Amino acid sequence: MQRNEVKKILIIGHVWPEPSTTAAGHRMMQLIEAFQVLRHEIVFACTASSTVHSLDLEDMGVRTMEIKLNNSSFDEFLLELKPDLVVFDRFMTEEQFGWRVAEFSPRALRVLNTEDLHALRKSREESFKQHKIWTVEDWKNHPMTIRELTSIFRCDLSLMISSYEMELLKEQAKIPEQLLLHLPFMLEPPSSEKKRSCPSFIERSGFICVGNGKHAPNVEAFKILKQNIWPKIREELPTAKLSICGAYLPQQVLEMHNPKEGFEVKGWVEDLDKVVRNARLLLAPIQFGAGIKGKLIDAMSNGTPSITTPIGAEGMHASLQWPGAICGHWEEFAQSAIHLYTQKDDWRAAQERGVVILQKQYQKSTQINTLKSRFVNLQNNLQFHRSQNLMGRILQQQTVSASKYMAKWIEEKNRK
Repeated sequence: MQRNEVKKILIIGHVWPEPSTTAAGHRMMQLIEAFQVLRHEIVFACTASSTVHSLDLEDMGVRTMEIKLNNSSFDEFLLELKPDLVVFDRFMTEEQFGWRVAEFSPRALRVLNTEDLHALRKSREESFKQHKIWTVEDWKNHPMTIRELTSIFRCDLSLMISSYEMELLKEQAKIPEQLLLHLPFMLEPPSSEKKRSCPSFIERSGFICVGNGKHAPNVEAFKILKQNIWPKIREELPTAKLSICGAYLPQQVLEMHNPKEGFEVKGWVEDLDKVVRNARLLLAPIQFGAGIKGKLIDAMSNGTPSITTPIGAEGMHASLQWPGAICGHWEEFAQSAIHLYTQKDDWRAAQERGVVILQKQYQKSTQINTLKSRFVNLQNNLQFHRSQNLMGRILQQQTVSASKYMAKWIEEKNRK
């Protein structure tokens, strides 16, 4: 078989994908669909337990496998499967299984799906909790940064979802560009029929804020809305309603529910697109985090303008104008929300800007062709590619010396 023909891909998941509850799950579903468009055979393996929200991968034609940490049964699995390409879902998965893939499937292309830079998100969260202004030095000095960069160097390619994070790695960490690929969300542009059926300004009502309750930035966004933003909006729009939607909402968020104030905590909704499509405006006062915010992509896809922060919009729209407003202060945030909610012409202009961003930044066919081209090039030049990555080879050797024998010790201990 030629190296550039149909390939067998093994995805080692951090968790089973939940596209209805997390942006990460939606991203994984897009990757799987892209691999299927390219006619790859896909096997998804994971150590975690599934949940009621987990996607049924078997229905998509994806073979699934439960695997164990620190267990040589995975080595046998690799030898039998003989994958041409292995995708590690987040750097923690590469830490756990990367050395085994390198040893038992040495010819397989090793790809890291970063989702976002976890150390960037964590360093920003810690700065937020300490009431200090985050700087890039906080990221550089965070203990998770070294782990994450080490995984990136060890892999043949890392998929970067955010253009900001792509530049951060190249400029601040000096990661060679040939080890990185900017691959944002892969979306079909809104069809003419979808545009026609999209509810108009008059047909929509209410505000919406979306977020998985397991993610701290979302919980803090709900708090800011409740305490700082929503009271200002209600002063001007006393009959307006705000819906808080998302899975796994903690008790402190559930207790914010107050219909008299128009603050309605809905929790998980089965058809989020429908809810977003019927809202007039999406609010996302995100104070820390990383990567691309799925809620803001969902808003654009459903023709719903959004108000967010600089971190919320980071790495998402290049030099294109935002479909709504980007605000750094809560008073400005509230006033921008009131303005767009009440001004039909400005609302329509913002809606159209979202369509432009989707077409120019997230075109599915363009992203899939980019992915295919890079995979083919790497597969056909893998030996040379790896020979140029001296740091990756050094770190791979160090990993084998440390992680391999620690894993074997744990395995022996578990047998007793």
